[in-house]
Parts: sequence; structure tokens; C-alpha cells
Amino acid sequence: MAPQILTVLGSTGSIGVSTLDVVARHPERFRIHALTGATQLEKLHDQCLAFSPRYVVVLAEPAAETLRARLRASGSETEVLCGEAALERVASDPAVTTVMAAIVGAAGMRPTLAAARAGKRVLLANKETLVLAGRLFMDEATRCGATLLPIDSEHNAIFQVLPRAYREAPYAGTLCAAGVKRILLTASGGPFRQRPLATLADVTPEEAVRHPNWSMGRKISVDSASMMNKGLEVIEARWLFNADVDDIAVVVHPQSIVHSMVEYVDGSVLAQLGAPDMRIPITYGLAYPERAESGAASLDLFSVGRLDFEAPDLARFPCLRLAFEALRAGGAATAVLNAANEVAVAAFLDRRLGYTGIPALIDAVLAECEGQTCAESLDALMDADALARERADAWLGARR
Repeated sequence: MAPQILTVLGSTGSIGVSTLDVVARHPERFRIHALTGATQLEKLHDQCLAFSPRYVVVLAEPAAETLRARLRASGSETEVLCGEAALERVASDPAVTTVMAAIVGAAGMRPTLAAARAGKRVLLANKETLVLAGRLFMDEATRCGATLLPIDSEHNAIFQVLPRAYREAPYAGTLCAAGVKRILLTASGGPFRQRPLATLADVTPEEAVRHPNWSMGRKISVDSASMMNKGLEVIEARWLFNADVDDIAVVVHPQSIVHSMVEYVDGSVLAQLGAPDMRIPITYGLAYPERAESGAASLDLFSVGRLDFEAPDLARFPCLRLAFEALRAGGAATAVLNAANEVAVAAFLDRRLGYTGIPALIDAVLAECEGQTCAESLDALMDADALARERADAWLGARR
């Protein structure tokens, strides 16, 4: 069997690093065509030496010049490209069969869409693509014959336990016709699941990025603490699985062993379990429909001992409520939600906004942008994203 040829969008992030770990375990099955990153030039340099990609892409020309010089000095023949157009180029390159879409934030949307339009196998780890442009992206993926495999552990779990015919073509039918009653997204509850509500205003960035189960980047760790991450996953699930908002429920499961569940109309509930290691869903996506060794530890249920489940507390996690409300509102509301959240989290990490200010900012921006945006095209959605960021910055400025 010919090896898969990969572009890894966001190779220096946690998902990208885990992807390359899996690739290194199976050199006969996977080869790297292109890597992309932004500021971690040392890591990009080392990845290029280890995997010898044809291309490496960075966003800024000064970074590109620095990386070119370093690679030349190391004897590497990898060509350094620069800019957003280069990201789309390596995502849609005819030589590429598979694209790992792991760029965090709205910056990952255009190259991921380019991969779908080129009919690639897209391993989707970028939430914002579906949060910003879910209907547009799914329409393009279907029209162009792209294969879409979710990499988030929760969506990957749902994908695994849905009927195969439905998971591979969800828009050819309905969940109800497939015998599915609802999708149950599990959430760890993050580091503040039991913290006294009165102390949440005192949360520091250091506390928010200290997830009890997962090792992730700073932005996604804050999103996990606020449960905005789960709200974005609800929006993703709506589009990935052709589900109505009322078909999706969130279940807090602090052990992060059950990665998600599907409830069927006959009363059966099927779940996917595994150690909290992102190499498991990454390997599933890379090898699908086969299985391959991931390097993850085996799940020891005797050590786990117990599995707990509880309903999410929306007073503790208002970001989750806001995500459901934006999804119900439709149009560009989820794009506004995502953009406002990105601004709020960045301000929190920079200590310009308190932790409880994150949902306050998002709520205010959603209210200000209501009726002023549309979702008719990618350009319209990007306009909504820009408007939300402008309003979020103004909100922050008014409180200095």
C-alpha cells in the first residue's frame, strides 16, 4: 500500500508534535510533504531535519529568512515558504493525500478549507473552521469529495461509535434515521470544577492553563477551564454529525476516560474509552479505516477504579451557555462568539482582563453584533469575525 503523503498545518503545537510522533512510528505508512508553524523556529528547524519535508511554511518574512539560513547551515534541502497563500498551497498540493489541520484559531480556516476543496483526507483538529463556517465547510467537503476525520478526542469518539455508513456520509441521512437519539459530549470540567464560585474572579493565568488531565497549549487550556472549549465542540458536533442542537448534550466526566458517547433509540449507549493521550485519535484518523499502534499506554481500568458523571453547572461555566445560545441564534453568531473569545482569552493571558471578564466580554459582543452580521459567504463570515474583534477591543479599551 502506497504511503500517505502529509501536510501538517501547525506542526509545532501539541497536536502537530503528537502527529509527528505517530508518523515516526510508521515511516513505511506516512511521509511528510510540508510542515507549517509561526514563531517556534527552533522546533520547526528540528522537525525539518527529522522528517525532510519538501516545504516548510511560516507566516512572516523575517522568520522565513531566519529559518532559511538555519536550514542551509544544517544542510537541509527543505524549501521555506511564507504567508497565508503558502499555507493554502501546501494544504491543496496535488502531491498531498492527507492534511492534519491543527493550526489554532481563525488562522487555520482558509488552509483547511483549501484542503477540503482539493478533495483531501482532512484530519480536523482546528475547531474554528466549523465554528466560523460550519455549513460552508461541510458543503464544500461534500461537494469536492473530501474525507473528513475529526481529531478532537470527543468527536473522534463519537465518529468511532456511530454506524459506519452514517459517520462517513452524515448529510445523506439523519441521526434519527440512523437510530441515534442523541450525542453525549463528555467534558473533564477542567481545573475549576469544584473551586468556590466566589473565588473565580481571582483565577490567574497560571492556574487556568494547569489542566488536570491533558497537556495542551495555553489558549485551549483556558478554553477548557471556562468550558468554552466544550461549547465550541458542541458547535462542531452540530456540523460534523448533521445534528440539531437539541440532539447534543454535555456530560461532565472528570476522569477523561470516556471520551464521548452515542445514545441509540433502543436505549443502548455506546462509548469510546481510552487513556487521555491525543495520539489515540490522531492514529485513528491517520490509519482509518484500519488500526495502528499509537504509542499510547493501555487503559488500566483497575487503576482508574471509578468513572463519575455529572451535569455541567452553567453558573460556573457561563461560556458553555453562551455557545449553546449562539448556536441556536444561527447566522454568524458562532463566528462572533469565537472571535470575541479569542480576544478575551488573549487579554486574560496578558493580565488585561480577569477570568470572569471572559464571559462578560463575549456576552457583550454577541449583544452588540446581533443583527449586524450574516453568514452568506466566507468573506461575510470573516467580516463578522473582524467586527467582533473590533467590538471586543473597544470593550476592553473602555474598561482601562
